[in-house]
Amino acid sequence: MKAGLLAAAALLSVAVPCHAQDKATVDSLIKQGYDVVGVIPSNAGPGILLESDDGLMLCFVAEKPDSPVVATQYCKPVH
Repeated sequence: MKAGLLAAAALLSVAVPCHAQDKATVDSLIKQGYDVVGVIPSNAGPGILLESDDGLMLCFVAEKPDSPVVATQYCKPVH
């Protein structure tokens, strides 16, 4: 049992940093060929719909008073 938990912890410690580097942003999706096809208001911040041949993504952005940019909070595929 202990060996299984150690193996799972080792995998998570390797997987998490890789995932963090691959986080999709509005900017990275546009650079990959996505086009902005819509914007929607929401309580999570403005939602930006982006589309490419790979499909549709929905990203939420937010403005922070101490930041010079509007930052992507997260993006998710729309199925």
